[in-house]
Amino acid sequence: MSFAEIFQAGGIVMWPLALFSVVAIALSIERLVFWTRINRNQRQIVKKILATYRRTPVDVFALLRQNIHLPISRIFLEALELEKASPRQFRLALESATQAELPILKRFNTIFQTIIAVSPLLGLLGTILGLIRSFDAIEIGGIGSNAELVTGGISEALVSTAAGMVVAIFTLLFANLFRGLYKRQIALLQEHGGQLELLYEGHYSGQQSNVEGTPEYAN
Repeated sequence: MSFAEIFQAGGIVMWPLALFSVVAIALSIERLVFWTRINRNQRQIVKKILATYRRTPVDVFALLRQNIHLPISRIFLEALELEKASPRQFRLALESATQAELPILKRFNTIFQTIIAVSPLLGLLGTILGLIRSFDAIEIGGIGSNAELVTGGISEALVSTAAGMVVAIFTLLFANLFRGLYKRQIALLQEHGGQLELLYEGHYSGQQSNVEGTPEYAN
């Protein structure tokens, strides 16, 4: 059977399933490009950012702006641009900047979950409609039944069920992949955000000591 014949055999539920499959493919491609762009040399860039801030904090701003496509660069830049912030204020700035990036990292998750949940239900609906067609074609108490209508209804039931499962499984695989990448990104933000906090606290303590004219460890 050709694809057109399979599509026709699946009945009316094939139209929303086809729409779901197109949406799932398009969004999966967009997310793959997004995560590939982020994960390319990200750890090396972040290590360079932290090393630069450790040596010369002023030079880190140019480096962050060069890599502004990375969420972690945008988070660091927003926090570091807060003038004369205490370590506590700096930590709050990091946390708020991180929260602002989460919707970008989780984009389309709701759509993926909707497709995963609804596609099997549409397949089940197609199954029911196909069986109804088959039962309607059977002539109870008659000489026989319309074999073509009966087989057509069974075909609709099977094809729509299979199509719903295929769309749901395909979407689930990619949704789980993107969920894993999201969790890895959050772990990286927490790890390197904590390192930046420690460095900032060290620079802040040094500045306070210079202002007061006494070493930070003196009583």
